[in-house]
Amino acid sequence: MDQHLYEADHEEFRNLCRQFLAREATPYHDEWEQAGIVDREVWRKAGAAGLLGMDVDTEYGGGGQRDFRYNAVLDEEIIAAGLSGLGFGLHNDVVAPYLTELTTPEQRKRWLPGFCSGELITAIAMTEPGAGSDLAGVRTTAVRDGDEYVINGQKTFITNGEHADLVIVVAKTDPARGAHGVSLIAVERGTPGFTRGRRLDKVGLKGNDTAELFFDDCRVPADNLLGTENSGFYHLMANLPRERLSIAVAAVAASERMLAMTLEYVRERQAFGRPIGTFQHNRFVVAELDTEVTIARTFVNHCVAEHNAGRLSVADAAKAKWWTTELQNKVADRGVQLHGGYGFMREYPIAKAWMDSRVQTIYGGTTEIMKEIIGRSLGL
Repeated sequence: MDQHLYEADHEEFRNLCRQFLAREATPYHDEWEQAGIVDREVWRKAGAAGLLGMDVDTEYGGGGQRDFRYNAVLDEEIIAAGLSGLGFGLHNDVVAPYLTELTTPEQRKRWLPGFCSGELITAIAMTEPGAGSDLAGVRTTAVRDGDEYVINGQKTFITNGEHADLVIVVAKTDPARGAHGVSLIAVERGTPGFTRGRRLDKVGLKGNDTAELFFDDCRVPADNLLGTENSGFYHLMANLPRERLSIAVAAVAASERMLAMTLEYVRERQAFGRPIGTFQHNRFVVAELDTEVTIARTFVNHCVAEHNAGRLSVADAAKAKWWTTELQNKVADRGVQLHGGYGFMREYPIAKAWMDSRVQTIYGGTTEIMKEIIGRSLGL
C-alpha cells in the first residue's frame, strides 16, 4: 500500500535508521533480552547518529524538525527489526514535549543537550501500585519546603526506569485539590532519597528497561518544577494524545510485521499436499487481517498528519490507540494459530511478537479508558 505520508527526506532518514539498527542493535538484542536491559552505549550511539531529539531545537543538539513523521519512521523501523528492548520511543515521543514546551531556558540548557546526545536518558513516572489509569489517584506527594520539594512515594512499571538520568515524576503538591493539585517535577539521577527497585520480570518486552522507583524524603530543587505548580494534570492531558499516537504507530507497524511473517509461513507450510494458506478458511483469515491492517494504517497516517497540523483531538488519539492495539493482539493471536505448534515456540518470531504485543492495550491508557474518553466526547 502506498502510504502518501512520507517524503524523500523521511525515506532517507528511514535508511539511516535501518542501517543504524542493523549495525548497533540487531546483533546484540538477544543478549539484551537475556539481561533484561539494553546496553547503555546504544543510547550514546543513537544520539551520535541523530536518532534522539529529532524535534529538539538545533541549538541544543537536536534535529530541529518539528515533524512527527521522523518519530514515526524510527518507531516503525525499530518494530520492523523486532527490537522491542529499545526505549527510544518513550524518550523521543513521550518525554520530549515536556522538556521542550514546559521548561525554562535554564532547564533546557541543562537537560536537552544530553537528551539529544544519549548521555541523559529520560523516563516519566505516572503509574503507581495503586494508581494506573486513574492519574488523579496518585498518592506520591511533593511538599514545598523553602526552595525545595520533598517527594515521598512509589512508582512502578516505569519504562527506561533503570537507565533514566532524569525522571518526570507525577506528584500531588496539593492533595486536597485532587486532580487540580498535581504537579510535574524532574528528579535527577543521584538525588538523595531516590532509589530504584528490582528489575521487573515481564511476560514480553524482555529487553525493555522497566523498573520500580522509590522516593523517600527525596529533596529536589524547586527549580525542577515543569510547567506550573498544580497544573500537572492539564500538562499530562495535553501530551497524552501524542503518546497514544506513538503507541498506535508501533501497533500498526507490529501488525504489518506479524502479518508478513504469517503470510510467508502459510505460503510455504504444506498440509494435505498443498500450502495451508490455500485452504479457504485460512485464506479468509489472512484476507480479513490484511484488510483491517490496511484500514488501521490509513487512519494512523491520517492521525500523524493531523498531529503535525496541530489538529489531533483527544478522542481521535484514543480511537487510534485502542483500535490498533486490539488489532495488534488479534493479528498476533491469528498468526500464532496459523503457525500451529511452531507458533508456540520461542525460536519463531511470531511467538515473541505475540508476547510483546499483549501489553499494548494496557499502557498509555487501557482500551476501556480509551472508549470512555470517546464516549464522553459524544456527550454520553
